[in-house]
Amino acid sequence: MSSRIPGFYKLSVAERRQRISHATGIPLDALSALDAVALSQEAADGMIENVIGEYALPFAVALNFVIDGHARLVPMAVEEASVVAAASNAAKMASGTGGFTTEATAPIMVGQVQLLDIANVDAARDAILAQKADLLAWARTIVPRLVERGGGPVDLTVRELSRPPMPDGGMLVVHWHIDCRDAMGANLVNTLCERTADRLAGLAKATVGLRILSNYSDERTVTVRCRIADAALANDDVPDGAVVRRAVASASRFAELDPYRATTHNKGIMNGIDAVLLATGQDWRAVEAGAHAFASRSGAYRPLAVWRDTGTELHGELTMPMAVGAVGGALLVHPGARMALSLSGLTTATELATVAAAAGLATNLAALRALATEGIQRGHMSLHARAVARAAGATGAMVETIASALAASGEVKLERARLLMSDLKPPMEPT
Repeated sequence: MSSRIPGFYKLSVAERRQRISHATGIPLDALSALDAVALSQEAADGMIENVIGEYALPFAVALNFVIDGHARLVPMAVEEASVVAAASNAAKMASGTGGFTTEATAPIMVGQVQLLDIANVDAARDAILAQKADLLAWARTIVPRLVERGGGPVDLTVRELSRPPMPDGGMLVVHWHIDCRDAMGANLVNTLCERTADRLAGLAKATVGLRILSNYSDERTVTVRCRIADAALANDDVPDGAVVRRAVASASRFAELDPYRATTHNKGIMNGIDAVLLATGQDWRAVEAGAHAFASRSGAYRPLAVWRDTGTELHGELTMPMAVGAVGGALLVHPGARMALSLSGLTTATELATVAAAAGLATNLAALRALATEGIQRGHMSLHARAVARAAGATGAMVETIASALAASGEVKLERARLLMSDLKPPMEPT
């Protein structure tokens, strides 16, 4: 499969589906799973409470991605103009030097059992750790199917949080470290925490507190890297790619030194990641929370991705937690989410994690390159102009005509679009 489809954005939706079907081998009629009506009211009602309908977002594919040597179409569901185009353009920049390479850790999630009102914190910790081997063996019997798939509890650790006379007395938290395989793992982890809490509390002579997974999945991380040649960085505004290379590296250092900039830097990363996670039915709020906690792990808020000028190329690297699943969750009931995995040829949670991270590094690169050259608004407003043109009533070829006029005017507003529409309408014939 090739992820390069020149002129894709110029095609109609029907033509794009035909090209995707040809590229992936997915039958054309199967792509109807991406229609908003594909999620039935019955299915929606089974996902959340108080359902009164379904809410649709644009579903797109980002092109040009090569990840660990494999061409990937990257599914994205997002409302913000320019995210898909930015990811595709940055992926094209990276493809000339091998695309994106990734590494992922084992899919270890942490479950927390809070123990309160402990009179002797040291004795409680020692009592639990003395039984560690037996506790781990017992815990594996609670999730036998996960163990059969090669996962399950792999470690148990104990952390001290407070000592008497604090309001909650002595407090320990027991961490279950659980290999969740291809599941995101929330239900598995929560079940294990609840089933083991009383035994842990008995050993510690404690009161049971909270029993729940942590979304700070710092043991379940993905790293993605890419190299960008100067020729790929150059554009009409700055034809010297070396100038762009130095400017992007400088922008990265800005984010490393300033949390105000780092926050926006990381938002640009999550533009790509969240769009992939939403398209594939993932808990994107959990990944967001873990990402921002990871960005603060040094005690200061830092960028998740950094860019370095090597003197001849621009090198980028992103590392962050990525708790995703290729089974369970919304994938059980949402046909669009299942189709999104099929479009990319994804079969494992690790593969999905690497694709999402590559999309994040790509959108970050696109934003920094734009900021370093023409500014962020030109490309964004050019795409936004199409939405405004449609809102003003433009259809067919008129959309591009009105959008181009709006972008050229620098006034991408609905009132301006309506005025342009009225100017282009033919005069009424006299009666």
